[in-house]
Amino acid sequence: MKKSLVFAMAMALGVSATAFAANPFSDVPAGSWAYGAVAKLAAAGIVDGYPDGTFKGERTMTRYEMAQIVAKALAKGAIGADDRLVSEFADELDNLGVRVAKLERNADNVKITGNVRLSNVHTTGDYGKSDATKLRTRLFFTGDVNDNWNYVAMIENNQVFDGQNESGNDDTDFQRAYLTGNIGVVNVTAGRYDTYYSDGNVYDDRVDAVNAKVKFGQTYLAATYGKMGNASTYSWSTDGTKQGVGDKFVQATLGGDIGKLNLEAAYLKADDINTTWMTGDDKIWTAAANYNFGDASLGAMYLKGDNDSVDKANGDDDGYVISLNYKGAEAAKPGTWGLFAKYYDQGGATYIAHTMDGAYDVFDANGFKGYQVGGNLTLAKNMVAQVEYYDLKSKGDSDNHARTLWSQMVVTF
Repeated sequence: MKKSLVFAMAMALGVSATAFAANPFSDVPAGSWAYGAVAKLAAAGIVDGYPDGTFKGERTMTRYEMAQIVAKALAKGAIGADDRLVSEFADELDNLGVRVAKLERNADNVKITGNVRLSNVHTTGDYGKSDATKLRTRLFFTGDVNDNWNYVAMIENNQVFDGQNESGNDDTDFQRAYLTGNIGVVNVTAGRYDTYYSDGNVYDDRVDAVNAKVKFGQTYLAATYGKMGNASTYSWSTDGTKQGVGDKFVQATLGGDIGKLNLEAAYLKADDINTTWMTGDDKIWTAAANYNFGDASLGAMYLKGDNDSVDKANGDDDGYVISLNYKGAEAAKPGTWGLFAKYYDQGGATYIAHTMDGAYDVFDANGFKGYQVGGNLTLAKNMVAQVEYYDLKSKGDSDNHARTLWSQMVVTF
């Protein structure tokens, strides 16, 4: 055992080298430098020695023996859950029944994480050309309310560089603030949070809402009520500006797994939609299936919308999306990568705030069709690069194209 470790533990218990109890170990004489510290640790029950009554201070300890000492020191309050010894011997402590994660939560109730994304969107085609770079920084604050509930908040800063504003358009917002937890078997999320309906093909943005979800074996049922994209929550359009998208809404999803097959049906009703291609109330039904082949997955979704402004414009109110994915970059695993592709054929009444980075919002009530291809790669731990290419065109009589090359680097911490 190292002299510094023995002395440090004794000091943590509030003992000096001259104030000590009787020493139980035959190989630690009264004149030893470690006499007082070892005696105090033994009296506190932190060190036990060996069956033959010796301490064997010059013997190198195993990791398991050291973990036993750390566990006892934790129980006695000699060290805290955030001590470096605890993190160093976390696996051994777990094997000893010391739940380090719970101790850390009690010691540090609020955690701060974040990510930085540098992205560039380059658009060409019949709807004009544009190029913009955006630096987005997010800070997440997660606090434990109790064993069942957490509070999450997020602050986001955006700086857009579009050639005319080389210094960047600085914009900082308190964008998310919500509680999440369980009431019996019901998982609840309430507050301002980001949501992702129908794989993002219908809506991917913030809402002020309450969501409840229940699982029955491999089946799940979820329902949401709230507001979307109004004065306090908004959607980013593809040219980097903000736009409102709607008001009150209700949404419900029923889904489940059958082996490697996932099935899902969803319904969304949103009031007072206000986008460039649709206004008024909108109702959207979706039915989707996704099959996992191991490293690959294949998905298909049918969408049906009902909106008066689209009908009056003789627009299209239904459509489908086909998706294919192979592997995928994992932030914690350098060298992992993935490829993905989608084909879209969506009428104007079937989407409100799409998850895609293509220029879908330049089209009219007829909607759009076209494809996306892309890939991602983890360059180093917590550093993921991604590239996407879109070629979209109107579902109406026009054959005009909107092509987008999107690239990004995301660093998480």
